Amino acid sequence: MKGFLLSLLLCISVVNALELVEEAYPSIETLACEARSGTGSVQRKRILDITHEMRPDLPSFGDEWPVTDAVKLVKSMRRDNHVCNLSELKLIVHSGTHVDAPGHFVNEMYEGGYDVNGLDLQILVGPVLIVDVSKEEGHITEQVMQKLNIPRGVERVIFKTSNTPRRLMYKPQFDRSYIGFTKGGAEWLVANTDIKLIGSDYLSVAIAEDQTGPHEVFLSRRLILVEGLKLDEVDVGLSTLYCLPLRLIKAEGSPARCILVS
Repeated sequence: MKGFLLSLLLCISVVNALELVEEAYPSIETLACEARSGTGSVQRKRILDITHEMRPDLPSFGDEWPVTDAVKLVKSMRRDNHVCNLSELKLIVHSGTHVDAPGHFVNEMYEGGYDVNGLDLQILVGPVLIVDVSKEEGHITEQVMQKLNIPRGVERVIFKTSNTPRRLMYKPQFDRSYIGFTKGGAEWLVANTDIKLIGSDYLSVAIAEDQTGPHEVFLSRRLILVEGLKLDEVDVGLSTLYCLPLRLIKAEGSPARCILVS
C-alpha cells in the first residue's frame, strides 16, 4: 500500500511540473500517469482532436447560413476601450463538427422533447471503431455495410470516407459529390448491427440526393449522428471517443468538441 501511495504522489508531481512549463493550448500528445503498486510509470496517451475549427472557410448548407461571421468581437478593449474583450457566437447548430438529435428530421421526436440536451452521455463517450471505406466506389450502401461485417456489440462507429482525402471540409463551397449513406445502407445498419452512434466526415451522414431517407431511418431509432468530423490523422481500429455537444434546450443539433484517446 505504501509503495502504491508513493507511486501516486510521484505521478502527481510529474504531471504538476509538466503543467507549469507546457503551453496553455493542448498538443496532440499529452502525458498521463498510471500509478502501479510498487512502481510508478508515466504512460503516453495520444489525444487526437477530430473537431474542425470554426473557420470562416468551412462549407455550409447554403449561402443563407454562412460560417463567415460565426464569431464576432462585439466589445473590444482596444477599439471600444471596453473593460474586456467580448465575442458573440452566431451560427446554425449544424455547422462544422456537430451532432444531430432525433428531432432534426423526425418532428414527433422534436415535439416530444428529444433535443440535443437529452442525448445520452453513455453513448457519446466510449469505445469506438473507426472503419475506412475511402476505397469503395460510391456511397455507403447495403452492399458496403455487408462487406464491413461489423460485429454485434459494437455501439459506436466512425466512417472514414473519400471525403477526407478529398479534403471536402476545407472547401467553402458545399460539394454535393460527397460520400454518405443511402437509405438502403442505413436500413441495413439498423437491422443488422447494434450501432448507436455514427460518425461521418462531411456535413451530412446522408447522401445529397436523399437527405430525408437515411436521416429518418437513423433518427427515428434515436441513433446519434456526429457529422463533419476531422479524420485526416485518424487510423482505422479501436479508440475511445469523447464527443460533447452544448446543452441546448429545444435544439435539434449542436456544435460539438470531439476527441479520440488511445
